Amino acid sequence: MVSGVILPVMTYPPLGFGLGLRVPHFEHVLQHKPPVDWFEVLSENYMVAGGKPRYYLNRIREHYPVAMHGVSLSIGSTDPLDFDYLRKLKTLANEVQPAWISDHLCWTSCHNINSHDLLPLPYNEATLKHVAERIRQVQDFLGRRILMENVSSYLTYRASEMTEWEFLTAIAEQADCLILLDINNIYVSACNHGFQPEYYLQHINASRVQQFHLAGHTRQGDFLIDTHDQPVPDPVWALYTQALAQFGPVTTMIERDDNIPAFDELLGELNQARSLVHKPFAKTEQHPESHHADTP
Repeated sequence: MVSGVILPVMTYPPLGFGLGLRVPHFEHVLQHKPPVDWFEVLSENYMVAGGKPRYYLNRIREHYPVAMHGVSLSIGSTDPLDFDYLRKLKTLANEVQPAWISDHLCWTSCHNINSHDLLPLPYNEATLKHVAERIRQVQDFLGRRILMENVSSYLTYRASEMTEWEFLTAIAEQADCLILLDINNIYVSACNHGFQPEYYLQHINASRVQQFHLAGHTRQGDFLIDTHDQPVPDPVWALYTQALAQFGPVTTMIERDDNIPAFDELLGELNQARSLVHKPFAKTEQHPESHHADTP
């Protein structure tokens, strides 16, 4: 873990309030030019030449800034970095010129087998050193600082020696990367593991936080699952309000990946996020809904 004086960090210019660009909304965005500040695109959906997604992305980015968000970097894996993937990612970035590139602080593959899931890491010094070095290699290859996002989790590791927020803070410092702070993921993990979500926020270095994600989740038995198929629920809005009080009006984006509603419904959620920026902050107690975690 990093201790001592924390120096200011150069971040990217803020973008305001954005939405994830999803296929059902391509035509709506082009025809109506809705009042959205920017769009986030899933990198892997556009890493091929030509086709409908690239056509719409090229058209839409003429009118809006975009950021690229990936799910396949697998930065925590013990497999070698996938430089074929990184070359495609860099080619896309050179063409799209995104405001920034982000991915997840997790692993998705092992022995070249992709789990297609965002799996948590053991939070210890060995993992910290391994992941920080890999992030530095990725940033050197891409020629830019990237954002790493905290993931939701449903288990813990016996090998962990620190909290998730300590690990995330140390990764950002040692790798000299930025943070995409997913407010819903903090709440989901807090409920699943029985910690106070405000405590997580209080221990993140604000100078490293470039972006927020907001999303919904579902309950399955004793656990909350990060499904991105529901509106942002009230407890996540409350935690977002506290994040705004701590970090200021950080660039914010609403994620919706399933049960995608009409565009105007998502725009309504985005306007709710906008309205919270201008409201005075009043601290409220947040209590996790459950206290369950499996330890492999």
